[in-house]
Amino acid sequence: MTENVVPLFKDPAHEQPVEPSPLLTAVPEPAPGRPVPVWKRTGRAVVKVARHDRTRTAGRIVVRHTSYVLGGTRIVTRRAWDGRTGARYERLLRAAEAAGNYEAAGEWEERLHRFRAERHKRRMDMLAAPETLVKNAAIGAAGGIGALVAIGIALAIANGEISDVVTPLMAVIKLIRLLVVIVQVVWGPAMVVGPWLALAAVWAVGRQRGAAPQWALPAGKRGDDAGAPITPSIVVTALRDLGVAPLARAIKEMGDAGAAMLGPIRIAGCGVEVDVTLPSGVTTEEVQNRRRKLAENLSRHEHEVFITIPTAARTVRLWIADSGALDEPIGPSPLVTDATMTANYKTGKAPWGQDLRGDAAMLSLYQRMLLITGLSNQGKTAALRALALWLSLDKTVEFRIADLKGVGDWGMFDGLATVLIQGPTDEHVIDATEMVEGLVEEMERRIQAPPGTKFDALVGIVDEAQVAFMCPAVDDNKRQYGGSKATSRYFMAARKVHNQGRAVNVLLWEGTQDPTDQNLPKLVREGAHTRISLALGTESQARMALGDKAVDGGAAPHLLRQGLDKGTVVVASDGITIPAGQASITVRTHYINTDTAHTVADRAKALREGVTTLTAVEQPATVVDPLADIADVLGDKPKMLTQEVLQRLAQKNPGEYREWTFQDLRQVLEAADAAPRKSDGRMVVDGLRVANALAQRDEEGTGTAAQ
Repeated sequence: MTENVVPLFKDPAHEQPVEPSPLLTAVPEPAPGRPVPVWKRTGRAVVKVARHDRTRTAGRIVVRHTSYVLGGTRIVTRRAWDGRTGARYERLLRAAEAAGNYEAAGEWEERLHRFRAERHKRRMDMLAAPETLVKNAAIGAAGGIGALVAIGIALAIANGEISDVVTPLMAVIKLIRLLVVIVQVVWGPAMVVGPWLALAAVWAVGRQRGAAPQWALPAGKRGDDAGAPITPSIVVTALRDLGVAPLARAIKEMGDAGAAMLGPIRIAGCGVEVDVTLPSGVTTEEVQNRRRKLAENLSRHEHEVFITIPTAARTVRLWIADSGALDEPIGPSPLVTDATMTANYKTGKAPWGQDLRGDAAMLSLYQRMLLITGLSNQGKTAALRALALWLSLDKTVEFRIADLKGVGDWGMFDGLATVLIQGPTDEHVIDATEMVEGLVEEMERRIQAPPGTKFDALVGIVDEAQVAFMCPAVDDNKRQYGGSKATSRYFMAARKVHNQGRAVNVLLWEGTQDPTDQNLPKLVREGAHTRISLALGTESQARMALGDKAVDGGAAPHLLRQGLDKGTVVVASDGITIPAGQASITVRTHYINTDTAHTVADRAKALREGVTTLTAVEQPATVVDPLADIADVLGDKPKMLTQEVLQRLAQKNPGEYREWTFQDLRQVLEAADAAPRKSDGRMVVDGLRVANALAQRDEEGTGTAAQ
């Protein structure tokens, strides 16, 4: 290497090369490199710019808004096409046939036929329209000219000018000319602005419907595969990634990638339904306990996936909603839309709502005790009241109602129910207890009737029943009204009705919230034939509400969303059609607000001859004793100005004494021989006179009673 080193320093005396310092070792210059081609530098720059965050953001914006316009145009075009043709009916007809709902398919086919007939009639009318239009235009023009000439003749006669005959006609002509000028002025800008307005309109439609690719949407609205259609591969992949090792291993070992596990995917209302046969070593409970993860694997929210257990062994039935479908309202109740609807307690079923498949949920109330529970403000009262409103349209049914909330939710039954108690106090609970005990008495009377005697239905309703169970009041015999012991009057009365009431058509419906063993005893909740639950907080509460069998079979009211799933109930009853192998069904109930409920109740009242509603809690009649009130406001004062007495009386009882005058006061006192007197020139009421008058009256009353 030394021969290649160029000496950097020379000794001037000897001109011999000096060994350079190690720190100053020369480095050979690099050989000149080949220049980078322009096209490569340009390509690198383009790639760098294309990968920049700003470029990607700008590209997403361009694609997003372009997609909004194209998607909005497609949506508007489809709406117009559906409105002008029978495409919508044909689409719904095919969906009904695919779901096996041939009754609905026949209805859609009939609607399609009716639409085509009406469209044909409109087209025939349009063929004759030009001739009719020309005739009407000619007649209208002739009539209009004649009227204008008549007006002109009247003006000419009035003004004495023959030229006024054509004045109205010329005025109309000038008006027409002015309108033409306005159109000529506006037409140009309108032709320029019109297309942009139309473009903005379709853009708004596309933006509202999210008609853009997911990757182009803003970050806050982007959801990968959100709402994607459910396919066999998606279901199998979701099950494989569920975190159950035997299940994942079995799917990987299957030659058909797990497709043999799945039954056919069927359209079921606003979603799809599929049965999954689990491989050996995998239990249905393992899948049920991973509902949230399964829903996320299917690109759905947890509340959009329901897992039930059909009759087949090692099988789970998945119902998967269309994304966002469960957040849409289901429409008004038939009780509201059909003013001619009636009810039949024995053979009819209440139109209560829709199940998850979109089919009408009809509930039979015949000889069935009912319990509905849930967290506060979830729609419990509205759901229970809807059933009572339907049943009230059967005029043979008698209602006795205790609303222990007392805010008017059941006020429309005044004049419809024979008993209506409204209020949350202990006195109201006492009245409600006596009402239920009255049901027991009527039940026992009916039981003792001759065999074969027919009885009309008697329905007792206690809303907010937890108030009754938690009531601490006791009666004269030291028996508690609330509680769950054998000494509790309300508890024992409810149990007796549950035990034998249905045989003689005496029923008890109870609504309660946030169930516990204290406010909803076990024996009472198990005495209900129809058990209904709205959203609850825990699985243990779900078991209290519906029973172990329903919860073990997939019922999960504790997974409903509090505040968002208002009116959605899980029902365990033989009075409603439940799919084979399931122990419960989820129903989205129709909501009937209080004002509309009054309208339905008025229809029910019109069917009856008139019902006198008893209110068990009556406000005690206030007996006004003016002399005693005067003595009370005087107190221990020997005298008081009459004006001050009047003021204190008005404060004590405004309803009675606010309008009193000095003359009214004088009349009362003079009748008791305690008339006002003057003191220092001012009128006063003498306290001693009033006290003597009261004492004398009491003595006279005692003497009269003794005689």
